[in-house]
Amino acid sequence: MTPQAYVQEKAAASGSSFYYAFLFLPPHRRAAITAFYAFCREVDDVVDEVQDPSVAAQKLHWWQQEVHNSYAGQAQHPVMKALMPLVNDFGITAQHLQDVIAGCYMDLNQTRYLDFAGLQRYCHLVAGVVGEVAARIFGQSQAQTTDYAHQLGLAFQLTNILRDVGEDALRGRIYLPVNELQQFQVTAQDILERRDSPAFQALMAFQYQRAQNLYDQALGCLPAADWRSQKPGLMMASIYRTLLVEIQAAGFPVLRQRVALTPLRKFWLAWKMQALGRF
Repeated sequence: MTPQAYVQEKAAASGSSFYYAFLFLPPHRRAAITAFYAFCREVDDVVDEVQDPSVAAQKLHWWQQEVHNSYAGQAQHPVMKALMPLVNDFGITAQHLQDVIAGCYMDLNQTRYLDFAGLQRYCHLVAGVVGEVAARIFGQSQAQTTDYAHQLGLAFQLTNILRDVGEDALRGRIYLPVNELQQFQVTAQDILERRDSPAFQALMAFQYQRAQNLYDQALGCLPAADWRSQKPGLMMASIYRTLLVEIQAAGFPVLRQRVALTPLRKFWLAWKMQALGRF
């Protein structure tokens, strides 16, 4: 299997909303975002699939070395072999990749966040940096578009956090800030034991509104000159924001079930943004 075939399979197999946005890109940009996304999936899978934290840490350290070696012309992994011929064209630096790995290290070492500022630091590494790189690949021409990409990445990650509260609890992780649990009188044990309550519903409504505000702020940061080039990110925003609304409309059942959109609906939302330029 060629490196290009490997990253294509990795991206498609994830079933992510991101993949649907890639389908509408020109081949060169599609190759770059597919390889970059496959890199993100590889390092994220280390945290999600490796049970022993010490083994996971060793694997992440290997990826740190692989990034360093790849930028020195010695790529070994098929993901890096697919990505490296494209990094100069789109301004993808070694630091971008190392930041994503650093975010995964946080998942190994931290299962609670005291406040939203701490959670934002994590979201910046695992989503904001990803958004920044994606914006470059899509064809960013305005400096302000980086702010849009960071805000949109934060909105995406908060949507993921809301969707995955129950699944993360099974892994012993709670991303919702501790001081906000206290504010709404929800205990960590409530989350870990997946106990729904009016207090939990109020907490979720608060998180939902924050995420909605972040989508609005992100779209407000996007310069008109980059609207067309950033359509793939706007496709993802349409899909993720629709998912967020579905979670709220279902009554935040996230402790016990995962709310998801069908592949057909994701494709429709992506096509609508591509063809009509609207949500």
